[in-house]
Amino acid sequence: MPLEKCPQSPVICEQRVLIPNEHGEKLVGLLHQTSSKKLVILCHGFRATKDDSILVDLADAITKEGISAFRFDFSGNGESDGEFQYGSYRKEAANLRSIVLHFSEQKYDIIALIGHSKGRNAVLLYASKYHDVPIIVNISGRFALERGIEGRLGKNYMRRINKDGYIDVKNRKGELEYRVARASLEDRLSTDTLFSSRAISKDCRVLTIHGAKDEIVPAEDARQFAANIPNHELRIIAEANHRYTGHEEELASLVLDFLRSHLHQGTSRLRPKL
Repeated sequence: MPLEKCPQSPVICEQRVLIPNEHGEKLVGLLHQTSSKKLVILCHGFRATKDDSILVDLADAITKEGISAFRFDFSGNGESDGEFQYGSYRKEAANLRSIVLHFSEQKYDIIALIGHSKGRNAVLLYASKYHDVPIIVNISGRFALERGIEGRLGKNYMRRINKDGYIDVKNRKGELEYRVARASLEDRLSTDTLFSSRAISKDCRVLTIHGAKDEIVPAEDARQFAANIPNHELRIIAEANHRYTGHEEELASLVLDFLRSHLHQGTSRLRPKL
């Protein structure tokens, strides 16, 4: 996409970017380029895409601050290559690594990773392993990964998946939505959120935002993050649900305030090393 000036907008251009992951799959994203090389990377949740309204709204708010933003599809989602997987927590963190390295090579200063819902697993796993991005924002993430499975897969899901090797999840019309393989479920159940939370560097600042009326992930999960991540701030929005319906501006304001406070404090020593 050619570089285009946007009247009365801090965005110089919006550019579709293709980045190969470690498996050679193309990850597709949209770069909102401002005049600044400071960059925030946004990660979508379960069965969502880069075009999720939460990511679109946050990218808009961030670029109005003069900071560039990048939102992308994890492998197997949206426009990106690969097969959709129910778990894939470690693979999504590896996807994120490919994104970070690409933009680091392009001389961007990656100041923050933001993940909504399942996307927070990628950003927190990344932070626990690489220790090179100074700000992490966890929006409505699940701490207790053993919870919430029965609601999607039904009762006796372990017995069924051990018998058949997979579970097909169908919609109300009986149409197949996605297949959950045994390895994918085991990936979720073996992902240790407690360990990864405690492994995040004290030099990394982490913000958790959660809705008190979240109907998907209870706000108690946010408090568990707060209790186990070293350099952490917690913000509960009293009336917000999982999608922050009617609270979009409050969500963006909390994110921007957190980013501003870091920028005012100066340069962090956490930076990707090529």
